[in-house]
Amino acid sequence: MSEPSIHDLSTDATALLRRHNLLGALIRADVTATAVESIALSPDECEQLWSGYLSKQAINNDVELIQHLKTRGLSADDLHWQLELPERVRRYSQEHFQHKAEARFLARKEQLDRVVYSLLRVNDGFLARELYLRIAGSEANFADLAAEHSQGPEAKTKGIVGPVPMRQSHPALSERLRTSQPGQLLEPFNIEQWWLVARLERYEAARFDEATAQQMTMELFQEWINEEVLCMLARL
Repeated sequence: MSEPSIHDLSTDATALLRRHNLLGALIRADVTATAVESIALSPDECEQLWSGYLSKQAINNDVELIQHLKTRGLSADDLHWQLELPERVRRYSQEHFQHKAEARFLARKEQLDRVVYSLLRVNDGFLARELYLRIAGSEANFADLAAEHSQGPEAKTKGIVGPVPMRQSHPALSERLRTSQPGQLLEPFNIEQWWLVARLERYEAARFDEATAQQMTMELFQEWINEEVLCMLARL
């Protein structure tokens, strides 16, 4: 008996899923399952995933397992599949997109680079200038002034922000940080209603290592899945 497919859904079932905004999620799961069904894990790997799950859930015997499955509406096969799915996806992504990983990294490097910086923001330009001069003249340290005067969430961290992706900050701030040297105190500048004083603490350039390569392959896999989902939605 073949596995059930999204194409087996009746017109009424499809309409119901679409109305409740669940059709896309179901198609995504079905496309993913179809893609990775040929990826095989060894019996030892499957057993390790299974026993690890049982241990984490404090399931000690068959009676507890049956109850656990019942409360979740799952069969044992369903649970095995769900436990194995992330590793199947990881291997599929590596097999099919590894050759594109470095190119994607280079295209995304600017977004992946991370920075740590000190930030102080106030809505009074004269106060910002005064605080800047006190820091520049070593009359006070940045952390203390940020904790006392900053009007943003960074006040709770004594002005420290990060590590965060460079592009996560406002473009005007990101550009100033990008052209700064670590330890360089930036003169007050205006962004929207705020006056900012900032200092780059350190710059963490993204590296194309094993973890980054895996991240890139997973992103490429998800992009491919998104395209497949859109195509199927258009046909249903």
